[in-house]
Amino acid sequence: MKKLINDIPSVVRQSLEGLAALYPGLALLGGENTLVRADLASFVASGKVAIVTGGGAGHEPAHAGYVGKGMLTAAVSGDVFASPSTDAVYTALRAVANPAGILVIVKNYTGDRLNFGLAVEMARADGVAVEMVIVDDDAALGKAERTAGRRGIAGTVFVHKVAGAAAEAGLPLSEVKARALAAIGAVGSMGVALSPCTVPATGKANFSLGDDEMELGLGIHGEAGVRRVTMQPAQQVVETLLDTIIADRGLVGGDRVALLVNNLGGTAQMEMSIVARDALQTLRARGLTVERAYCGTFLTAIEMTGVSLSLIKADAAVLAALDAPAEAPAWPGNHGRLPLAAMSSLAAPATDDEADGGAGMATPKELVAILSAACRAIIAAEPELTEMDRIVGDGDIGHSLAGGATALLQRAAGWEGRPLDAVLREIGLTLRRSVGGTSGPLYAAFAIAASQTAARREEDGAALLARAVAAGTDAIMRLGGAGAGDRTMLDALIPAASAMGGGATIAATLETGARAARAGAESTAAMQPRRGRSSYIGERAVGHPDPGAVAVALWLEAAAKAAG
Repeated sequence: MKKLINDIPSVVRQSLEGLAALYPGLALLGGENTLVRADLASFVASGKVAIVTGGGAGHEPAHAGYVGKGMLTAAVSGDVFASPSTDAVYTALRAVANPAGILVIVKNYTGDRLNFGLAVEMARADGVAVEMVIVDDDAALGKAERTAGRRGIAGTVFVHKVAGAAAEAGLPLSEVKARALAAIGAVGSMGVALSPCTVPATGKANFSLGDDEMELGLGIHGEAGVRRVTMQPAQQVVETLLDTIIADRGLVGGDRVALLVNNLGGTAQMEMSIVARDALQTLRARGLTVERAYCGTFLTAIEMTGVSLSLIKADAAVLAALDAPAEAPAWPGNHGRLPLAAMSSLAAPATDDEADGGAGMATPKELVAILSAACRAIIAAEPELTEMDRIVGDGDIGHSLAGGATALLQRAAGWEGRPLDAVLREIGLTLRRSVGGTSGPLYAAFAIAASQTAARREEDGAALLARAVAAGTDAIMRLGGAGAGDRTMLDALIPAASAMGGGATIAATLETGARAARAGAESTAAMQPRRGRSSYIGERAVGHPDPGAVAVALWLEAAAKAAG
């Protein structure tokens, strides 16, 4: 892997620092990987709706490049291809909160929906007027029944522009949301890749392509597409992409559209211009009127070679929104200014520590040892889990879970003797903040539900363990919307929770649960994925177990061994 970086853990932060240093209109929000308008204080007092978005890094210039007057108020970044934590999103919402309200724009990925969705609920509980819309413009997936849904890809930039223009015009939150939803319904996108991308943390691509192959309908997280074909001329590829989008959006001759030709990260400008030429010719041949056309790098998958095309049906309101002034550095026509002043930074609002107090039983030394053993097992299994996820997902689960396990081990010395419910809340808080992507909020929900069970003090020992695991499993099902047979971590947790009831000792209960979890994890190899990133590659995942389910089996087995 060859990349112009300094060190892997600092990639996202240093990239954002560079952007903030180049553009005086941007500022970092405290220690968070969040960029906001540098005039945030005056904006909050302006009476205008704030627009907040974000997601994993690796899509530059999205999303931070669209922060500025006329577009976004704040963009929250996670690690590469991993959703930002709930706390990071919540901090951003608190920073931009104002009486006019906030519109949150989220791409349709499970981790983004979970983490942004939970942060929105937390902000609402604080009395903040906040709404959320979800962009799902990927025409390659059609209706995407029984999958995680249509993905949000480059058409999201059109939604940012429409919503940002409405907010800048002083429209109320209800109307800003309505215009964003109308844009979501009017936009469709599809991409093609000539080569995969490499995630810095893993140093490997998630799929490989032969010299004579291209991947149609891929996502933006390094996952494979919906169809692999032999190399074709640009004109033929463009026709395939546009005809799919036109059919998906129901466009007909005479319709007015705006076109976005997007570089996925590593495509030469010469090729981009050829694609733009062919796209314009194809659209005119189909009888569509191209009112606006943009060609450049808008939303990428690191250095992936390829392009995506987006069309939005453009009535007068959409065209006015696209033409409205914007001071975001990545929007076409905006000219960045190189300041001599140092990068500015704003203080992030403080968040409360939710792990104080507690009414449960004192946490015994033996339980601390069991939890620590589970963490060490996940850290040791990072390479195995990463490789498994590289095959069926985006390759981040090993790194994400190991990061959470490491964070827990750093706090484990303070657990013995503290109320068990407080320790479990602290575990949830730590996982929420340290585990990126989908796994963080799911494991946090598990720990929070388990802590509520412990606080009731209705059982102890093996009975409490079984009840806590069952409560945590139910919480994951409620938050994530998955169930048995969807090829997720639940295919290990559900049988484990079912098997653990009635155990005489903690050791026996864990042993029974571990055996059931391992059998459940192995069964996922025969399942068609219906949730998460694996659902996008369909039957290609069959034959490989779900890494999230395998992780559950690993930490339960380690816990059982430590208890025995």
